[in-house]
Amino acid sequence: MVLRVGGLASGIDVDSIVKQMMTAKRVPLDKLNQAKTVMEWQRDNYRQLNSKLVDFRNNKLLKYDLSATMNSQKAVVSGNTSAVKAEANADASGIPMSVSVTKLAQKSTMPSTGSLKVDGATASLTDTLLKVKGGADSETDKYDLYINGTNFSFEKTDTISSVISTINASAAGVTATFDEISGKFSITAKNYGTDTKIDANDIKLTNKAGEAKTGSLISMLKLGAVEGASKAQVTVTNTDTKESKSYTPSSNSLLVNGVKLTFVGVTTAATGETDSDGKPVITDTPATIAIETNTDKALETITNFVQYYNELLNSLNAKVNEERYTDYPPLTDEQKEAMTDNDIELWEAKAKSGMLKGDSILKSSINSIRSILTSKLGDLSKIGITTGEYYENGKLYIDSDALQQALQTDPQSVTMIFQGNTSSEGLFDKLSSSLSGTLDKLAEKAGTSKYSADVSAAFKTESTMGKMLTDYEERIETLTDRLEVWENNYYKQFTAMETAISNYNSQSASLSSYFA
Repeated sequence: MVLRVGGLASGIDVDSIVKQMMTAKRVPLDKLNQAKTVMEWQRDNYRQLNSKLVDFRNNKLLKYDLSATMNSQKAVVSGNTSAVKAEANADASGIPMSVSVTKLAQKSTMPSTGSLKVDGATASLTDTLLKVKGGADSETDKYDLYINGTNFSFEKTDTISSVISTINASAAGVTATFDEISGKFSITAKNYGTDTKIDANDIKLTNKAGEAKTGSLISMLKLGAVEGASKAQVTVTNTDTKESKSYTPSSNSLLVNGVKLTFVGVTTAATGETDSDGKPVITDTPATIAIETNTDKALETITNFVQYYNELLNSLNAKVNEERYTDYPPLTDEQKEAMTDNDIELWEAKAKSGMLKGDSILKSSINSIRSILTSKLGDLSKIGITTGEYYENGKLYIDSDALQQALQTDPQSVTMIFQGNTSSEGLFDKLSSSLSGTLDKLAEKAGTSKYSADVSAAFKTESTMGKMLTDYEERIETLTDRLEVWENNYYKQFTAMETAISNYNSQSASLSSYFA
């Protein structure tokens, strides 16, 4: 630490002189700090726009691209509503249908043949396998069970509850259940059309030494023979043409003419009577499916899309065209000390303006999304969506009446424009891909997140700007240390001068005393 003498002997204001001398030396440091501040402002601007882009892409476009958001079709079930449920997809053809279900699909199962008892009472989930087996404790210690290639090993102390949990959490593809009311244990395939491969030969009871014992876990849990999976039997009739088609789906659901049918019961029932051949008379009460057009959801989706698109485009254009005031650099601490709060606020408003003026990433993004809209403009104009004047930079307008009419008369074509199909991308897909590319560029340059709209999220330091800011910080630290050395050297020189003057004054006073 340098001892600083403030001009006691010479009467010179050393601090003021050193400060003036250091002012010129600090100019490069001030410029470095200003350049670093400008880059931080630019990066903050990138993050704000990144937040808008992420929100528009992830929370708007990707959700709008789901079929339900543009679905103008509604399936109405009448007749046997307790046996069949129906949900229309956006591409539902509108063909009226009747549905008859003579048999539901069944999953393969190993059902119970009786109730589990413990001490004469119905067993509970907390009872152990030893209690279920009954009798006194024995050397029997382990119960091995094989299901669909998965091996389970249970101890005599395991409870019914733990057996169920172990089986259900496994990759065996089955679900074990126990009814505490009836005391019945069963095992059922999780999926339709899957045979539960349980074989009595694969069940063995062993002791600690692994020696086979008589008895079977299957018989102990009172499980019956495996009942294989069976398919549903359904007939769908076009009520206009009276043509019918039979289906045998492996599960209790079926997609026909763009309508998802779910079967929860059969539509046939025995009357209790017999025909002339002595066969039971069966009646059928089918479910009837009609398609209605409901444009509310699609209209809401398209209207919201246009609103958010215009807002995003306006934000991008505003940043790209914002005025840049190069004569207003960031203020230094010394400059702020000489200004009022209001003057500082007005200065910084101009200093922060135009941080992204003419930015190549944003200009490229604007051109890309406008090009995508332009490529669809012919189709969009047919459904009442047009662009404004040239000076409005691609703003979209909606004729609500024309759009609603298009949704009523040809909803599939409207959906095609925005959501596309299996062979071509729609507007939402194309815009999403374009914005994804922009977000990648922002992440690479500014270190923003492609997935988070949080404007307070930390930047990635390995980005281009992150590395440049790190370089600024290192140079600022080096220059700050160098300035401190210079300042200390100045004070050393003035201290030496003050010491010399003080010595001279002392000698002069001593000599003067001889002539007094």
